[in-house]
Amino acid sequence: MFLPEEIGPNYRTLDEGIHGGHVKITEVSEGGSVPRLKVVNTMTEPLLIVDGEELIGAKQNRVVNTTLLLRENSETVIPVSCTERGRWSYISRAFSSSDVLMEMKMRKSKLRSVSDCLKQGAAYSSDQGAVWAEIQRLQAKAGHHSPTSAMHDVFAARAREVRAALESFPLQPGQHGLLVGIGNKIAGLDLLSRVDAYVRLHHKLVCSYVLDALLDDSEPGASLVGDEGARTFLEATAACSEECFPSVGYGHSVRLRDDCLVGAALVHEGAVIHLAAFHFDPKEEGQRWSQMRRFRDRRQRLFRSEFWDPDTDPTEQGGRLRP
Repeated sequence: MFLPEEIGPNYRTLDEGIHGGHVKITEVSEGGSVPRLKVVNTMTEPLLIVDGEELIGAKQNRVVNTTLLLRENSETVIPVSCTERGRWSYISRAFSSSDVLMEMKMRKSKLRSVSDCLKQGAAYSSDQGAVWAEIQRLQAKAGHHSPTSAMHDVFAARAREVRAALESFPLQPGQHGLLVGIGNKIAGLDLLSRVDAYVRLHHKLVCSYVLDALLDDSEPGASLVGDEGARTFLEATAACSEECFPSVGYGHSVRLRDDCLVGAALVHEGAVIHLAAFHFDPKEEGQRWSQMRRFRDRRQRLFRSEFWDPDTDPTEQGGRLRP
């Protein structure tokens, strides 16, 4: 995907900030809190973190719940979800930037749950149980079990296949984003306002879709997506109903939804900084949600809710098991 010109303000990406030593991400306290992390940005430019980007280390791996443009020279608490259920102990004091962005179906599921939480006044929270159920699904489809149920380990186990597939999707000069078809359906799109930002995110975004395609066990379609299918998806994205919410940091998060599509856009100074939109099939998603509810129900039968402190523990309710 291409835009006629660069739009919006300058900013730096997560990898630039962390690798340059200008961004430090830690637990919010020594004890930690599963749904929140602290970000210190000492750069003189805003920091972009894209919805679904993974942070590894500290007490457990997390992913960011929504695209954020954090202020320059700032300290911010950000909303996250856990992607490593079986660990709650320090392996480092600060987080590193993973080379992973959530697999596409997981991104779509989490985006929906965050949008639902926003509508209910629960800020940028996610359905943590659904995230863990999605990781369980991913492990089962990949045929790989992680000792700590870490999403990152599934990507690592399929790294050779993903790298081979990536060769088919080289970065194009001036590219701002991508629109992806899997089989005969549009899967989704990602669009960045600036070419230099997309260059740094191209690998992560392509891997997000490639892993989903590699693990897709559905029957192949009779034909591939053509120009008309792509055009229809773009028109549907533009025609979605919108709800706008103040973002953490700069701008507003515009949540998109209709009968066949879900998405979100971070808008600042009149520019769409990042747009993500995904195909939504109510029948398919209903089956997936039923399966995830079964995963959660099986785990919940093992515990009583009064044993949980929901703010600080990585287990099913997101809380610490009380003595």
